[in-house]
Amino acid sequence: MKAPISKILFGICMVISVFGMAQNASKDLNFNAEETSNYTILLAAVKATQLEDLLDKSGPFTIFAPSDAAFEKFSSEKIAQLINSKDKSALKSLLTYHIVAGQLTASRILSAMCRGNGKASFTTVQGKKLMAHLDGYDIVLTDPMGNTARITTADLNMNKDDVVHEIDSVILPTQM
Repeated sequence: MKAPISKILFGICMVISVFGMAQNASKDLNFNAEETSNYTILLAAVKATQLEDLLDKSGPFTIFAPSDAAFEKFSSEKIAQLINSKDKSALKSLLTYHIVAGQLTASRILSAMCRGNGKASFTTVQGKKLMAHLDGYDIVLTDPMGNTARITTADLNMNKDDVVHEIDSVILPTQM
């Protein structure tokens, strides 16, 4: 007999609230995207749009970081066009759709989903909504076009203030 989703969510919420507090208190993970080869496309796009200044001087932010494999799945040709284009507005729109103001650790995202009956909505720096829900044990993000991305690695610290979650797909604010 399957447990009702509300009981499952309640159980997850209880575990997360206890585990999340303990984990955040002792975590000293320092993630630097430039030291990994998994984010070369993302870093090139951030540099092309000069968003590193915003990320360095403002914040804190939560970054849903597509891996290189996610960008290639999206379209390596399309992302190369966006990076090499003279008009960087489409690329900047795409990147800022992957950024939310504030520190949204996985436990905070899950807590928001618990309060929202299994779903949560976050406003991106780009200004559009991003939906989150659980699929099994995975946090899944859904864009306005219906595309989804799973968080594959959560709670990476890019610096002392920002939180990075690696995702397996590029999410889109509009049709690209």
